[in-house]
Amino acid sequence: MVTKSLIGLLVCALSGIATDSHAQKRTLVLSAFVVSQPAFEKYVYAPFRAQCGCDLVVETGNNADRLAKLDARRNNPVVDLALFSDFGMLEAARKGLIQPLDYARLKNYGAIEPFAQDPIGGKFAVGYTAYSVGLVYRTDKLASVVSWKDLWRPDLKGRVAMPDITTTQGPLLLHMAEIAWGGSSPAFANGMDKVIANKANVVTFIKNSAQLGALFAQDEIWVAPVPRFVWAQLTKSGLPLKWVVPKEGQAAGLNVMGIVAGSKNADLAYELMDLWLSKDVQTALALNLTDSPVNKNVELPKEIADISTYGPEQISSLKFVKPETILTQRSAWVDTWNKGMAK
Repeated sequence: MVTKSLIGLLVCALSGIATDSHAQKRTLVLSAFVVSQPAFEKYVYAPFRAQCGCDLVVETGNNADRLAKLDARRNNPVVDLALFSDFGMLEAARKGLIQPLDYARLKNYGAIEPFAQDPIGGKFAVGYTAYSVGLVYRTDKLASVVSWKDLWRPDLKGRVAMPDITTTQGPLLLHMAEIAWGGSSPAFANGMDKVIANKANVVTFIKNSAQLGALFAQDEIWVAPVPRFVWAQLTKSGLPLKWVVPKEGQAAGLNVMGIVAGSKNADLAYELMDLWLSKDVQTALALNLTDSPVNKNVELPKEIADISTYGPEQISSLKFVKPETILTQRSAWVDTWNKGMAK
């Protein structure tokens, strides 16, 4: 009887331990862009779950929608870690939705490019991928393209696509137009005037970069600014296309990570961030043509390097727009753009 009682107590105790262990399994909630989720699941999320022994839930959406959700739940945050564009993260930080980071908790922090370290100031973020925007042209239609100014060439009237001002690439276009045409306005006023004056050359101001493939394929456009993450797909089209680093440099965008203020799982957020910045994960994402790496220790084969934002030549050509410039100017830009395009 004693033995049976002890066995019974032991079974109950072990059962209780198992129940407590299951109940204590933690869940990290990530807010991310919709794009590339299958690749992230394979190369980032699954390894993280195995490493941390925790669950991971992902909320997806664009910058604006996800920022609005963070704001609506500021007093009872659901999300722990957020991925935004650099200007989206700065807006979130200014709203008090993001907490400062302790970079010492990221062992891979020293291995990333300088532009990815504290990219918005205040230690609110860390960059996990950058992308360039260069010029792509049809080599069967044009002998060469060397400058952003070529988008204004008279012989290209009706053969150019440009990004709409409301897109992520819109402000980057203004920046490069400002540089190319010798302007010095911090609000890119000269660049804005030049783009509006060029509207007769432009077939369409695109709102989705995925449109570019069809426009090139249907012979509607011969040249356009193209983000690197789209170039990887265009290379598979079989079209006679060439990527150019214009003499003025390439426009550049940066996506960043930050921990939500009030997160109860900040330790897990740091763990995921560090894994994301690791050489292994950054290499896997680059080889899958998902994201260009910011970890300087990543080594890519030539065929992948040639279609990535990678290597000294690419990195040195990048022209970033300050995130505070976008936040300060975007309302005025949209207003000026709409008026100018309506004339």
